[in-house]
Amino acid sequence: MSTSLRLEQITPATVDAALALRVHPHQERNVAPVVKSLAEAYAFGENAWPRLIFDGDELVGFLMAFLDIAWNEEKDPDDRRSGLWRLNISADAQGKGYGRFAVDALREELRRRGASRLYVTWEPGPDGPGAFYERLGFRTTGEASGGQTVGVLDI
Repeated sequence: MSTSLRLEQITPATVDAALALRVHPHQERNVAPVVKSLAEAYAFGENAWPRLIFDGDELVGFLMAFLDIAWNEEKDPDDRRSGLWRLNISADAQGKGYGRFAVDALREELRRRGASRLYVTWEPGPDGPGAFYERLGFRTTGEASGGQTVGVLDI
């Protein structure tokens, strides 16, 4: 894995490459395509945090976080939930540490924003990403969201 990894905002210059990003065909049922994520980011406004994952000049992935921006004195800290909404690593870039980098970068961003936990949901099953998230330290909460497993990582 390169030391030139970074997250970048999507710009007019990178939007077409983002839309062309594809996961392995057997993973398509587990994660929405980037085009759906960008539409949701537009609809959810400040609560969505879409970013591209670059290694040097090469686009290797996409992540989108959900942010609980209503952090204020009155809100119960245990009811604040921010985390990983989508993670799409290009089919030819998988297995190279880019997913781990993305989760670590999001962890740092959420920590910077004052969060103490990072949430994620995933499709259960043998082709789902559960084992990946568990290797990163996520633990299941016992909850389900839309049929998906809910995991949490203390940050």
